[in-house]
Amino acid sequence: MAAFMYEGVVLFGVVFATAFLFGTLTQQRHALKGQHALQAVLFIVLGVYFAWFWTRGGQTVAMKAWHIRLVDLQGQPLSRLRALARYCLSWLWFAPALLSVWLIGVRSTGAIFSALLAGVAAYAMLSRLHSSGQFLHDVLCGTQLITQKPVKR
Repeated sequence: MAAFMYEGVVLFGVVFATAFLFGTLTQQRHALKGQHALQAVLFIVLGVYFAWFWTRGGQTVAMKAWHIRLVDLQGQPLSRLRALARYCLSWLWFAPALLSVWLIGVRSTGAIFSALLAGVAAYAMLSRLHSSGQFLHDVLCGTQLITQKPVKR
């Protein structure tokens, strides 16, 4: 979970730079104008970010800091297709909470944030049900997180 939080800090910069570039290129003057296009662009940029790092060494910046590596079940690096599938399925962390908030019609920022927090906690607790403690998206994609200590020289 610490790597998850650290990844959020790193991704803040990626999201900020992407949104700034998008706003500049589209000459967006109002935050709600073009918001769905921006969301689609961010989804793609984040997918490229994760797929790039996962297929080239199996570690994002945050994963390197916490000595975590992503590999397939045989311990091999991920293919592009598997990395993209894992990225799409990793949205299971947030999708159920966001869908329920949307279906109910909740508009309060606090309620949405609470639903997201509860959804993330519930998804994390699901890993306790798996024999090796894997998250659902890793089980579905045939991937695993391993501890990778740096080589001492």
